[in-house]
Amino acid sequence: MFAANRSIVWLTLFAVAMANVEAVLVIHLRSIYYPDHPLAIFPLNLMSHRDLLIELGREVATVVMILAVALLAARRFTAVFAAFVYVFGLWDIFYYVWLKLLIGWPSSWLEWDVLFLIPWPWFGPWLTPVLIALLFVIWGGWTLLMTQRGRDIRFTPTTTVLFLIGTAMALAAFLLPAVPLLPGGEEAFRGYRPGEFSWSLYAVGYVLMTSSLWIIARSAVTTHRLR
Repeated sequence: MFAANRSIVWLTLFAVAMANVEAVLVIHLRSIYYPDHPLAIFPLNLMSHRDLLIELGREVATVVMILAVALLAARRFTAVFAAFVYVFGLWDIFYYVWLKLLIGWPSSWLEWDVLFLIPWPWFGPWLTPVLIALLFVIWGGWTLLMTQRGRDIRFTPTTTVLFLIGTAMALAAFLLPAVPLLPGGEEAFRGYRPGEFSWSLYAVGYVLMTSSLWIIARSAVTTHRLR
């Protein structure tokens, strides 16, 4: 029990600290590209090619860092996945917490953000990835505690398909706003302003992801009670 709690504590501290590092970096980037209005990133200003390459590398490095601590914290696939989504979720949530504490942004619940850059820019209200992150934190934290207590928690073919479809739909909602801009290349993104967000696509994806993780958790509890 102590070891399980200790692992959760260190994963939590890592995620919160890493979120601070990213928030500070983004604040510096805003001061460079939006010196007059660092709280308003739309209309979009484009990064220099050098800074864009640096940002792409940082995003890859961030995922590698989260995967590395997940692999250090657990061994079996489900536990590693739980550790990954737990850290990923906390990192995402506290990224916005730090931004709010340090510069007062976001200023509204549905304010849009540039969420990610790979394979092309993801756009959407900042709240949408945070809701997914919250789901990850709850399920990931619970799963880590249960697996370290000896519970057998695993994905089935059904829950795997549900989760993958839900993830693909949520991802599509983030990627779709930029699709009409892709044929125009870099210049098409200059001055971009938020348009329509596919709430229906996102909502269905979120429900499928939640259903998958709920079924896994419920099955683990039911199996434990029957023993």
